[in-house]
Order: sequence, then C-alpha cells, then structure tokens
Amino acid sequence: MTSVLIVDDQPLQRLGFRMLLESTPDTAVVGEASHGADAVRRAAELRPDVILMDVRMPGMDGIEATRRVVASGGRSRVLILTTFDLDEYAHAALRAGASGFLLKDAHPEELLAGIRAVAAGDAVIAPALTRRLLDAYARHLPHDPSGAGPQDDPRLRALTEREYEIFVAIGEGWSNNEIAGRLVVAESTVKTHVGRVLSKVGVRDRVQAVILAYDLGVVRPNPPDRPEGTCKAGDAARP
Repeated sequence: MTSVLIVDDQPLQRLGFRMLLESTPDTAVVGEASHGADAVRRAAELRPDVILMDVRMPGMDGIEATRRVVASGGRSRVLILTTFDLDEYAHAALRAGASGFLLKDAHPEELLAGIRAVAAGDAVIAPALTRRLLDAYARHLPHDPSGAGPQDDPRLRALTEREYEIFVAIGEGWSNNEIAGRLVVAESTVKTHVGRVLSKVGVRDRVQAVILAYDLGVVRPNPPDRPEGTCKAGDAARP
C-alpha cells in the first residue's frame, strides 16, 4: 500500500485526486494540504510515501515546500504536478529534489503509474523528456566562478571509466536499453552500473543525475542544428 499526501490549493482538484486514489487498491490518501507550509508540516507528521505537490500555491509555493521536505531527510518522495506553461517551475522543483513531474491533464493510469514508480525509488520523467526540459532552461544553471572543471569534482574521480561512460549517457537522456545497445553490453549490466553510479555521485535517481551532469559541465545543451539524441557518451572526454 502506497500512502499519498495531496497538496493543492484547489479543493476540487484535491477531491478529484482523492477519488481516484481511494478507488485504487494499492494507494491510500493519508492527508491533504492547501499550501506549501502546511505540506511541510503534514509531511513530517504523516511521513507519506509520495507527496503529490502542486507548484503555484499562496504563501509558500510547491518548489520551496519540496526543498524543505527533501532537506528534512524524511522518507517521502515528491511528485510535482504542473502544466505545459509551467515547465520552468518544474525545472526548479527538480533541482529542489523532486523525483519527477507529471502534467495535471495526465491520464489517471499515468498518474497512478507515476506514483508507484516514485514510491519504488524511481524517477517519473522519461530520460529524453528530462533532457529536453534541461536543454530549455540550461542557461539558468548556476555558474561556478572558480572555473573548476569536472576533473576537480571528487564524485567523478570516484567513477571507473565504464561508470563515467554510463554517467554521461544518463546525462544525455539515454534509457538503459539504449545504453546497452550502444555500448554493446547486457541491459542487466547497465542496471548494475547505473545503481553504482547513482550511489557514487550521491544522487537519489536518474533525474538528479541528469541535473548533476549539467551542473558539472559533463553534458551540454544540444545545439539548435543538432537533433536530440545524437550526442554519444564518448563525445564527453573523461576528466
């Protein structure tokens, strides 16, 4: 049974989510919140598996609430709910530690699948969609005035050559199946490498790994004239 906290400032929206989740055998709504500050308080009190988090709310918004929930070190994972015109907010929420995001007009089965995935420790966003989102907002990523490069980061120095290839491939938005095919290894081997990479670089899921790859300069946005998905892991030199 997956416990869920619903956070949205619209009562009808919360009711719709509750009706869907309560009609599903493996999910249980443990509470609701109408703004970010209440979400942080209720998350600490109820310790739900998953928090469905709206972005735009009065007072503390969903981004700051996500940051505080994640910083608390609790077990709850945050699934951001957004709309097409709020992609920049979704980007900020991912950087705050959310495990993914879905559009509010997603089909019920997509929402339920997303909740199950997040509860299982996975990321909801498809790797390619994550890449497109970060490409669109890459200019907002922080700049390191020290000029330190990826080679100066101890997290990357801890990776083996193969693990570094996998890390770059994750950053480029490749799925496990794509990595296996292009690096000519078994998909089970890729899954093992991915787990080790996430552990060594200290991130919770693939979404956070993509963000780290951008932050460290290991992955760069696709040029306008370069089709998405054409950059190979070998394009990035090992630091």
